[in-house]
Amino acid sequence: MMDAATLTYDTLRFDTPDFPETAEPVWVLGRKYSALTEKDELLKDVTSRLWFTYRRNFSAIGGTGPTSDTGWGCMLRCGQMIFAQALLCRHIGRDWRWDKQKPHGEYLNILTAFLDKKDSYYSIHQIAQMGVGEGKYIGQWYGPNTVAQVLRKLAAFDQWSSLAVHIAMDNTVVIEEIRRLCKARCADSCGAGLLCNGHSETSDVLWKPLVLLIPLRLGLSEINEAYIATLKHCFMVPQSLGVIGGRPNSAHYFIGYVGEELIYLDPHTTQPAVDPSDSSFVADESFHCQHPPCRMHVSEIDPSIAVGFFCKTEEDFEDWCKNIKKLSLTEGALPMFEVVEQLPLHLSNPDVLNLTPDSSDADRLDRFFDSEDEEFEILSF
Repeated sequence: MMDAATLTYDTLRFDTPDFPETAEPVWVLGRKYSALTEKDELLKDVTSRLWFTYRRNFSAIGGTGPTSDTGWGCMLRCGQMIFAQALLCRHIGRDWRWDKQKPHGEYLNILTAFLDKKDSYYSIHQIAQMGVGEGKYIGQWYGPNTVAQVLRKLAAFDQWSSLAVHIAMDNTVVIEEIRRLCKARCADSCGAGLLCNGHSETSDVLWKPLVLLIPLRLGLSEINEAYIATLKHCFMVPQSLGVIGGRPNSAHYFIGYVGEELIYLDPHTTQPAVDPSDSSFVADESFHCQHPPCRMHVSEIDPSIAVGFFCKTEEDFEDWCKNIKKLSLTEGALPMFEVVEQLPLHLSNPDVLNLTPDSSDADRLDRFFDSEDEEFEILSF
């Protein structure tokens, strides 16, 4: 049996089954499709997502480190995919669709931010090296929690996107914390005062676009079936960025579902690194999955995941809160996380996590997730 880490693009393309002909609705990142009447639109939507896979022959990470991430970088690539989706929504919108013309404009800028180069904001080099500060040596596998924390730290250097990245701790989304983070004045983040990127004090710059990542554990060795309806609902809300997680020996980027099957993009394909000599042009076809998406039964997903959402405006966030709170009233759906106005007293007590009263949210998160779930996936070289 061929190991997933050694698959080539051509092998994966021809071995992937076609999308099923079914009357059940298909949900992809907040959009509803019919596989019977909208199959072309559905597949075009999937193809338009940025697809990051293992690469080989990129410049050595850290100057002397690995030149390929085959066998260890799948969760890092999934982190890239969920964050790339946030940048697509941030800069060119959820309705954007990829074509095979020369990449240009903001799309090219987004793609460039993920190329396998040390100076790209969200490159495999940056993620691997930033992970050292999280206790991960270069070449070590990450869990969903670690990659979420690393992406939050890297986003602080991306002034072009100017994102507010919040990682909800302890299965709790605190509205007050998010408002405080997203409504910080522009001067706090870029030093431009009340005018930034051509916006004034009364414009959307007063709400920094939010990337919300929620690391969760939905069972012990397998997912608790009581969470499945809620997990599916996460793909239905308009703000959905999908889910990073996987199953034993594989990390995947889940973008939707149909029936009892999850739809995902698989990073377990090793392709040559793309390092253009001309920064104004990138051959981008290998960054879009041009075969029918992979599927797996929802019961096969590992219980350790991170769910993502993007709220470009304050109105988006308010709408997201309403949708999630409605779900908690649905009979038979067990909430995966809580949405509360303020931090509950049992979590705000510094003695709970042995923290000082002035510890930041980020500090609390880092310490809370110090014990990474290492058994989620261990890949051998």
